[in-house]
Amino acid sequence: MQKQEVGKIIELYYSSNNQKINTDELALDTKGVIEDKYYNKDIQRSVLITSVQSYEMAQANGIEITYGLLGENLLIDYNPYHLKAGQRLLIGDLVLEISQNCTMCKSLSKVDPQLPILLKNDRGIFAQVLTNGVIHKGDNIYLLGK
Repeated sequence: MQKQEVGKIIELYYSSNNQKINTDELALDTKGVIEDKYYNKDIQRSVLITSVQSYEMAQANGIEITYGLLGENLLIDYNPYHLKAGQRLLIGDLVLEISQNCTMCKSLSKVDPQLPILLKNDRGIFAQVLTNGVIHKGDNIYLLGK
């Protein structure tokens, strides 16, 4: 199997009650992010991956938001939004399979009414976990090929 390095993990988050927790590592299994409140809720939407480019796009349009506000679990320095369902990423020993694009959450309009429109196709992408593992800030991300 071929692998191509495409980026790095910038930040990691999980949701606990109504707050986003920034952490140096995340443990995941086939049901999702183990400490996350959405764990084992919707396997196809287990992990939300967002690119720093989404934050840069917001900032370029005068919208100041901090990392984590888009609801991501993984913030990366690679734009994954062109990836198709079924494509896979390797991070450490963990394999993620892209499942679908993220739909825009209406709650983001509370931050700024233009945010859902601006990031309509650039908020994030969902993946499911295929192999258990732990990922860390700074880990390399590889796109797996056949």
